[in-house]
Amino acid sequence: QVHLVESGGGLVRAGDSLTLTCASSERTFELYTMGWFRQAPGKEREFVAAISWRAVDKWYTDAVKGRFTISRDNGKNSVYLQMNSLKPSDTAIYFCAQLREQVTYGLREEDYAYWGQGTQVTVSS
Repeated sequence: QVHLVESGGGLVRAGDSLTLTCASSERTFELYTMGWFRQAPGKEREFVAAISWRAVDKWYTDAVKGRFTISRDNGKNSVYLQMNSLKPSDTAIYFCAQLREQVTYGLREEDYAYWGQGTQVTVSS
């Protein structure tokens, strides 16, 4: 069983920055695309960003392009989400997830097999 643990959430003001961290117990972490999803109150969980196993390819939802940056450190079994210019609409629980298959990618939540517990990000106006 793979365990993912997110950290770094908190309460910030609009325009501020925040960096989330996801630590994975996956033994072959370097073979998996990792993703970030979020769920705002009253809304469905949505894709935010993903990064390929080699960190060469990155994908973002339009709502965060230019503001968020996903990265990873395979030596630390960690993936990060740097969030800049935060908006109140970014308020959500942010989840880290691992793709089900190795050395490929996916942008839909059904493509991901393991999920963290989530970390709350609240952005005040």
